[in-house]
Amino acid sequence: MFEGYKVVFVEDDLPVRVSLTQTLELEGFTVQPCRSAEEALPHLQPGAQVILITDVRLPGMDGCALLAHVQATDPGIPVILITAHGDVAMAVQSMRAGAYDFIEKPFAPERLLDVARRALDLRTLRHSADALRTQLQRASGIEAALLGQSPAMQQLRRQVLNLAGTSADVLIVGETGTGKELVARCLHDQSARRDRHFVAINCGGLPEALFESELFGHEPGSFTSAAKRRIGKIEHANGGTLLLDEIETMPISLQIKLLRVLQERRVERLGSNEELPINVRFIAASKGDLREQAQRGEFRNDLYYRLNIATLNLPPLRERREDIPLLFAHFVAQACARYERAAPELTPDKLRELMAHDWPGNVREVRNAADRFVLALDDLDPQAALQAVPALNLARQMDLIEKTLIEQALRRCGGKVPAAMELLGTPRKTLYDKLHRHGIQLDAFRNDQR
Repeated sequence: MFEGYKVVFVEDDLPVRVSLTQTLELEGFTVQPCRSAEEALPHLQPGAQVILITDVRLPGMDGCALLAHVQATDPGIPVILITAHGDVAMAVQSMRAGAYDFIEKPFAPERLLDVARRALDLRTLRHSADALRTQLQRASGIEAALLGQSPAMQQLRRQVLNLAGTSADVLIVGETGTGKELVARCLHDQSARRDRHFVAINCGGLPEALFESELFGHEPGSFTSAAKRRIGKIEHANGGTLLLDEIETMPISLQIKLLRVLQERRVERLGSNEELPINVRFIAASKGDLREQAQRGEFRNDLYYRLNIATLNLPPLRERREDIPLLFAHFVAQACARYERAAPELTPDKLRELMAHDWPGNVREVRNAADRFVLALDDLDPQAALQAVPALNLARQMDLIEKTLIEQALRRCGGKVPAAMELLGTPRKTLYDKLHRHGIQLDAFRNDQR
């Protein structure tokens, strides 16, 4: 429980200090008992993984003075005051000064344990949030664009960097909201074409009558409303990159013409007899399985095989849940800047809600949820949450939590198994069994430390 965190407990009455220390330790808390505020000071350093529980009435520096010291040193450390009945007004004043909570004597042990758990929840969450902010600030290049430390995202970034330096056309496949256009832009930005045009066209957003003119361009008089020459998207992207989003919606008649352009690397405007050479990298994006569509006759087989030279499969967010906190923190920061609002506190309950949600809209839905969070509007779509329930039974949630904890330990230990075993308190064979069951690759965490 709360590995690496401890409770600094200050109480000058020896029997009470011993009794409550045992109460906390029996519940799994690590406790640092202190008989005075002065004795506690060395344990209350900036960034310390601690919470403070202190009696108000102490010899020398009292609990309120100790609270003021913590507020000046690290206001993120939760401070819980233990007060006698007559000190309640002073405790309320201390709450206004930054105390997390107060407990009035006499109290049941369960009350102390409940407040301690909540305070440690808050402290661990704040540490996680600080780590996320640091990670976001340090991210640069492709890591700043394609956020996430899950194995799936690390592999995706490696694939993008591997393909970016080539001229190969790429097919990107992923559900709605997984970031297909963002990946296409990364391929462009990491390539030698970065100084030329990146042109995106949504194949599902154009009427069929305008599609050919939009893609290939036209000469004056080529059809009734063609009053002047128009440069098509393919020609405009010459030297750069053209993204054909939702390519599965492209009319079959135009698929034939696109196939010829892909093969010949030449384009002919409507109404022209002249073929123009082009140097364009084509990236196609689809939210469906083009192979299945080709088998059903809804997409041309020859175009599918021409596009399927290099394929990037984008994982849905529900398959990389460990990236949700980082993505949410990123979009909250953007929303705060956009709406000129201060960042709301991300509570443990809110974080658990984010992790439990199934995110049918993927990254786009996370962005929307972050906006609503900053604007203090509705929580996650209840209908979407209901849809997520069948997929999130207890066994799956426990697997997710176990996998996340193991990956966090490996990341902290640089992929070193002996250190991770000690951190997790797990035997070697058990840990290796869990690594195998969750598909965790040690090399991914060793690379993180380079």
